[in-house]
Amino acid sequence: MCDKEVFVVKTATDRPTRVAADLMDAAAVEGARQSRSAKQQLDHWARVGRAVSAQTSAARRRVEAALAGELDERELSAEERVVFNAELDTSISEAARSIRFGEILAGRGVTTVALDEHGRLTRYHPDGTTSPLE
Repeated sequence: MCDKEVFVVKTATDRPTRVAADLMDAAAVEGARQSRSAKQQLDHWARVGRAVSAQTSAARRRVEAALAGELDERELSAEERVVFNAELDTSISEAARSIRFGEILAGRGVTTVALDEHGRLTRYHPDGTTSPLE
């Protein structure tokens, strides 16, 4: 997961906002394919997502029931599963960005390994000390 953010400001009618860097990068790639700027692609995706989310059809209610665990995902149609998987992927990505797994594990006495701010593989000990891996 990428937690870096970039600022997006294009016109006087837009509001400055932060966008996750991975989304901006993906929008730039897809926007180039669609003859749109990265900002235009983000706007497009947001509008499509808003329209899909606003649907209160039976299919949408079935997807929401599956997301809530009230309906087995295998009972969804192929089209409903596409929306279900997109919603689930987004929820997991958002949750992963906000959870501090290292802190949680350290609180449980677990030593973890991750990249430090310089990109070096480092052990993080529960007592707060670190040691680089060779």
